[in-house]
Amino acid sequence: MSTVPQLVVHRDKELMAQAAAARLITKIVDAQSARGNASVALTGGRNGNGLLAALAAQPARDAVDWGRLDIWWSDERFLPDGDPERNATQARAALLDSLPLDIGKIHEMPASDGPYEPEAAAEVYAAQLADAAGAAERALVPSFDVLLLGVGPDTHVASLFPGLPGVRETERTVIAVREAPKPPPTRLSLTLPAIRAAREVWLLAAGEDKAEAARTALSGADEAEAPAAGVYGRERTLWLMDTAAAAGLPSSLFPSAVA
Repeated sequence: MSTVPQLVVHRDKELMAQAAAARLITKIVDAQSARGNASVALTGGRNGNGLLAALAAQPARDAVDWGRLDIWWSDERFLPDGDPERNATQARAALLDSLPLDIGKIHEMPASDGPYEPEAAAEVYAAQLADAAGAAERALVPSFDVLLLGVGPDTHVASLFPGLPGVRETERTVIAVREAPKPPPTRLSLTLPAIRAAREVWLLAAGEDKAEAARTALSGADEAEAPAAGVYGRERTLWLMDTAAAAGLPSSLFPSAVA
């Protein structure tokens, strides 16, 4: 069932990143208190990495039991392990390498220099997700406490691009994406059904170049042409924005007070 998006608009991208980092720490702590463990699906890109860097600088990060956190990715660039353009490589540099994580709980998507072609790599990651979900869940993916997504200027989220077949996938949880309009052309991505299994989905949008995408996605556009319009969490859907990205939205969509 869809959840009505909630919007939080911050003055600038730096404040947005800091506030989102603090919000994520609180959510992880609450999840660990309630269920013992927590799980988060990360995203790459300018805003996703900005959030991770801000979290690294937060003294409150020590409130998290990092050994009881599972980390997944919503998508990945199909490049060699350690390539600087991989989302996992950037996440490690921004945050993960500085945390006392359980290495067995860091679930990177397969790299291009491994044994798998993209389609097989997608199947491998889908199997890992299903295994983590557990038979008792009767689910194909874990119930991520938070799944992060950056919103592209073309409204793409994860590696689901407007007009490409991946955005219409309804059966699989992970797909290979070929001929992506943004380099690199080959990627792996969670699908809309996998994304919608998350308890909360947070969409990050900062900068003037995201204003039209935000306006389109929040105006009821078709998800096949505006993938960001088709993502939501089971319990909450949260758009975290700066004033530049929210510039094209009617003020009725968010509180007049800007954080």
